[in-house]
Amino acid sequence: MIHEVFMPALSSTMTEGKIVEWVKAPGDRVEKGETVVVVESDKADMDVESFYEGYLAIIVVPAGESAPVGEAIALIAETEAEIETAKQRAASASSAAAAPAAPAAIATPPAAAAPAAATPTLEAPAPVAVRNGRTVVSPRARKLAKSLGVDLASLSGSGPHGRIVAADVEAVGGAGKGAIAPPASQGLAPVSASSAAPARPPAAPMAIAAPGQLAPFNAIQQAVIRNMDASLQVPVFRVAYTITTDALDALYKQVKPKGVTMTALLAKAVGVTLAKHPLVNASFSPNGVQYSAAVNVAVAVAMEDGGLITPVLARADVTDLYSLSRHWQDLVARARSKQLKPDEYSTGTFTLSNLGMFGVDRFDAILPPGQGAILAIGGSKPQMVATADGLFGVRRQMTVNITADHRIIYGADAAAFLKDLADLIENKAQSLTL
Repeated sequence: MIHEVFMPALSSTMTEGKIVEWVKAPGDRVEKGETVVVVESDKADMDVESFYEGYLAIIVVPAGESAPVGEAIALIAETEAEIETAKQRAASASSAAAAPAAPAAIATPPAAAAPAAATPTLEAPAPVAVRNGRTVVSPRARKLAKSLGVDLASLSGSGPHGRIVAADVEAVGGAGKGAIAPPASQGLAPVSASSAAPARPPAAPMAIAAPGQLAPFNAIQQAVIRNMDASLQVPVFRVAYTITTDALDALYKQVKPKGVTMTALLAKAVGVTLAKHPLVNASFSPNGVQYSAAVNVAVAVAMEDGGLITPVLARADVTDLYSLSRHWQDLVARARSKQLKPDEYSTGTFTLSNLGMFGVDRFDAILPPGQGAILAIGGSKPQMVATADGLFGVRRQMTVNITADHRIIYGADAAAFLKDLADLIENKAQSLTL
């Protein structure tokens, strides 16, 4: 029997994926649950594993090219004798202008669905370290072991379910300094996120095209474009507010030696304030206001190879500041190496965009799809102000500017949120450490 490997839907917004690398070559033996290909979704690279065992007969979409979700990207033959038949089938399909397969065959199972509920070609990693007598090794670990001359049979895996990851190889090969340990998988999914595998090195900075040349958009830039186009359909308004940051700056000096970042401090302050203003943390639905079950603060991060991503600090209102900061540093490191899982960048209920670090005084942010508001944060600078006692003094101040969906949030709602945020930062900053 011949099975098709389809381009999976790695996120709810993904419409096509790019083949980063084929781990297997045509003719290679493929075990059930073994990684076959690495796919770049809109904002992450993920290992895609096979539901079937057999032989990779033919690659339909080569590395570097893209395919729509649900399109066949390779064929797997159960026996060697069927490889030639699979090649003929692929050639026939190509000459017939890629006639669509039967609906049941191209259906991509939702992330939460059980594998048995459809006829998928991808599956979650098996919860054992050995499958069919073969040690489970991530593709990056296998390549690294080959380059360092490390015997995989001598290693024990520290990855999810005993999987050998790059850190295990580096520990033996002496190349593991500074590696970031990925978090353990919280459960099974139709596709295994690359964050369950070893962290890839950060992407190289985006090459600048020579004058007169066209630089094509990468997957992340294309995702940003789609989101920005969608945001044009939303009626928004903006409200600015000036906040004195002397107390916040003093708190930052106090907690910075403990590893707390200013981003985590601002996200915590915004999260606590959002908990008091659930409408600002809500989103528009055709049938009404969709209130969020949690306060998940997303923070925009520029990618070195172009585009941006929004790692999410989940439950920012109730997570302690130090844990929040540690989690943020981990998210940023994995975001820049494209190791985030979809729920780590797509579940934000409110977004922060901070250009203050670049010396920007004030700017307008574009509302992300699916959210009710986004807060643009300018830089904090010394300003000459009138004090409460009628004198003049120097205070550090920053301007924040909220962009809100006017279908559900009105001017008074946004102003009340900003007023409470300013009160927290100016008068109750120490409470953020509690």
